[in-house]
Amino acid sequence: MSARRHFIKSFSLSGIGIVAASTLGFSSDAAARRFKFAREQDAYSGPHIMVKNAKILAIKNSDGTETMGVISAKGVIDIRAVAKKLNIAAPYTLDQLLQEGNATAFNKVLAGAEKSGVPYLSESKIRYGRLFKNPGKIICVGINYRQYAEEVGVAKPAVPALFNKYDNSLAAHNCLLEIPPPEVSYKLDYETELLVVIGKKGRNISESDALNYVAGYCTANDFTSRDLQLDLPGGQWMIGKTLDQYAPIGPNFVTADLVGDPNNLQVQTFVNGEMRQNSNTSDFIHNVQKLISYISTYWALEPGDIIFTGTPQGVIANMPKDQQVWLKKGDVVASVVEKLGELKFTLG
Repeated sequence: MSARRHFIKSFSLSGIGIVAASTLGFSSDAAARRFKFAREQDAYSGPHIMVKNAKILAIKNSDGTETMGVISAKGVIDIRAVAKKLNIAAPYTLDQLLQEGNATAFNKVLAGAEKSGVPYLSESKIRYGRLFKNPGKIICVGINYRQYAEEVGVAKPAVPALFNKYDNSLAAHNCLLEIPPPEVSYKLDYETELLVVIGKKGRNISESDALNYVAGYCTANDFTSRDLQLDLPGGQWMIGKTLDQYAPIGPNFVTADLVGDPNNLQVQTFVNGEMRQNSNTSDFIHNVQKLISYISTYWALEPGDIIFTGTPQGVIANMPKDQQVWLKKGDVVASVVEKLGELKFTLG
């Protein structure tokens, strides 16, 4: 606990050249396939438009790729399959959609899904992939709920306390989260959080304009090894927060227009069906607008950057020591943020 108090107080794709088939010894068919691949990989250079009115998930395909699906009244639209059928140069992944801003092609795919003949997918049968694989910046906020600060027994931070994660920590809905061996870490803890997804570039963003930079939101979990974070000399927040798969996100990305006010959403955690956290983002110390404005004074926020906004009271680390029962192999953690869906993962 003292380590935590100390922390709070101190705290384009390049173009692909096409060489003549005869030069490389390819058949005409092979050359055509190579040219088609290169054409599909060309960077989008049109206007940057934020996606709207969409609920997106990631599909783990049989070929190992992770691509977008869009939830519709008739089922899930397989963006890659429909785009290929209609010969539309659309983004296949959420990272690409956000970073390139090619919402025009994305919307063309949605509009043509019915006539494409590509079957709709059943949401219940989808094997989920990672919503984000290379989001640019992964920025996290510590101690951002009033009741959490009271639970820990520290003053409310005057400014957001920032740290980060890395791409290796990103994980999918319904994943098997491979926990470290107990000799490495055993104080495993949940942290359900609202994830903010940036949709356009900005620096020194005003609080009054901040929500205009948000593309959408997700349910996320800032999974944490408390022994690595707090018990190692100096308080190793980076180590405790950034092991492989320590940032599950999902099941959906929901565009900002469908969510409305991000500062009034219920946030809950369940472990093996038992409720552990139950709060609301109205308890934020620093609301979403403040976070975006503050962060953008230090870095330019870019499309596709993601922000973990902090977790409410009720984590294991804040319980009396004789009541701390750390997560273990086989536990099922469910994180819920209102309007964004239930993120589930099992410890393995």
